[in-house]
Amino acid sequence: MTLFALVVGAYVAVFVALLARSPLLRLDWRMAMWRPFRQWPELRELLDILVVAGQRGPTMTVALAWLGWRCLRSRNPRPLLVFLAALGLLNVSVGAVKLGTGRLGPGSAYTIGSTEFLRGGDVFPSGHTANCLVTWGTLAHLASRHRTAAAVAAALAAVVVGLATVYLGTHWFSDVLGGWAAGALVLLALPYCEQFAERVVVRARRLGACLAADPASRLGPGAAMGLRAAAVRGRRGQGGWAAPVVRAFTSRRLNPAATTAAFHPRVWNERGPPRVSDMSEFPTAFPWVGHSLVPGVSCVWCRGNELLGDAGRAGRGTRTTAEPWWRPGSRCSTTEITSGSSSSDRRGPRGGPTGPA
Repeated sequence: MTLFALVVGAYVAVFVALLARSPLLRLDWRMAMWRPFRQWPELRELLDILVVAGQRGPTMTVALAWLGWRCLRSRNPRPLLVFLAALGLLNVSVGAVKLGTGRLGPGSAYTIGSTEFLRGGDVFPSGHTANCLVTWGTLAHLASRHRTAAAVAAALAAVVVGLATVYLGTHWFSDVLGGWAAGALVLLALPYCEQFAERVVVRARRLGACLAADPASRLGPGAAMGLRAAAVRGRRGQGGWAAPVVRAFTSRRLNPAATTAAFHPRVWNERGPPRVSDMSEFPTAFPWVGHSLVPGVSCVWCRGNELLGDAGRAGRGTRTTAEPWWRPGSRCSTTEITSGSSSSDRRGPRGGPTGPA
């Protein structure tokens, strides 16, 4: 906690020093007017490459790839969750200060000697520096071996990237100091990120165990109660065509054999799909919707016999490839069709389907 307070104090001191127009502000302007990229132009290409180590996209891609592979290998999502939590904390903290200060960079400054705050910019603190320190510092913290060497490498990378941004003229030197402080604060908050990741893992495992024990809990309370009530009616012989499906999905554990039997085509042929109300009131302009008064036009209920042809009506035919294995409202099975009966034998007075035979 003492170290955390010292870093916060340093962060605030940099901001106050700029507002007070201290020697730190004059140092910013002297380095910006000196233009190091013109003093040592041979270093520009090398530093353009090294500064990529602080860019959000490349560093996050490398870190997520390594942590994702480690998560799959060890079946432990905690390191990945810790890194995501640290990255989210960095984005929120640094982004809020950037938007609040609105400082312009050296290349866009208006008045020599001014702080360039509240000008619509976003350079304080340095996002490259903070991101480099947090990304590589978090990976060093999560490393299983050589953690000290990895921490030293992360610190050196943050120093190089910060000074490279000053060399290229994209940041003031005070921006780099603020970026180091902002990144250090996120690294000091890593224990809290680990606690957050642990709570997420525990709750996720608890939820997975609950869903595995009771699949119906995936639905809402009302839907789950309705499914269980339907399952009880199915066990009493009142469930109709949906009883096998309901029993398969509301059991304490899913039985593969019961699930397969519930969706077997024979079950649907024998019991039929859901009841569909009479569709004779629909306009006659649509011959496939309801019974029509126009002679020679078949409805959806009579279409089965037309697909079967004369052989099906004579009792010798089988289903054709053009006919699906069930029709809405059909109450016949494959055995009934091949034996000479059809769905038209049990049609109501208006052509709609009747109850089970």
